[in-house]
Amino acid sequence: MTRVRNVLLGLWAPVVIIAIWWATSRHSKSLFFPPLDQIWQRFHELWLFDNTTSQMVPSVEHLLAGLAIATVAGIAAGVVLWSLPSLRKLLAPLFNFFRALPAPALVPGFIALLGIGARMEVAVIATGCVWPVLLSTMDGLSGADRLLTETAQAYRLPRWQTIWSVQLRAASPQIAAGLRSALQSAVILMVVSEMLGATSGIGYFILSSQQSYATPDMWSGMIALGIVGTLLNVIFVGVERRALKWFYGARAAERTG
Repeated sequence: MTRVRNVLLGLWAPVVIIAIWWATSRHSKSLFFPPLDQIWQRFHELWLFDNTTSQMVPSVEHLLAGLAIATVAGIAAGVVLWSLPSLRKLLAPLFNFFRALPAPALVPGFIALLGIGARMEVAVIATGCVWPVLLSTMDGLSGADRLLTETAQAYRLPRWQTIWSVQLRAASPQIAAGLRSALQSAVILMVVSEMLGATSGIGYFILSSQQSYATPDMWSGMIALGIVGTLLNVIFVGVERRALKWFYGARAAERTG
């Protein structure tokens, strides 16, 4: 019953928004605000058949590739910088500079270096998503219980095994929070990179539809993008809950105990 109630609580807002949208646009003659049933018809024609393979799949592939690169690089760099405080202090000004740069502002530079295409899109996503992963890794390692590290040292575990099995495990809730933030950034950067330097993808489709005044197609692309983002978030939450089952179980035990 609890799951059913949570699902109903999560669906009431979209249902209300769709009902209001349908009612207010039912008799609309506006070029920029077409009726919802017309938008749904175009969504059904485009995104359930034609554009799923040609537009949606490449977008998701580039997003996942960039996010995977950012995850590996962010965790590895976070471990190295946390282990070497002198190196962290030396590189701090450089990191602060690049972290302060909005990732979309780097798109023209990546286009000049890599050209238009998948490599550029993956590079933009990876560059923008690496920072939340890196910072959350360092914060998680810094906040890990020292007793766990001292216990591992008492058992004479190798340095790499202590980091992998003890410290990263203790920091995994914080890293997961950084990954969730990175996922949100990845969706945004996917759209921006496709709008500015691509010939396919959801972002490219939305922009080209807007420029050609195919407004129902544009709205259908925005709905498809929202669905993709929602599904990715749901999948991420499910994987996170499964991977950090021990953490959420300990928190539940603390609340009940």
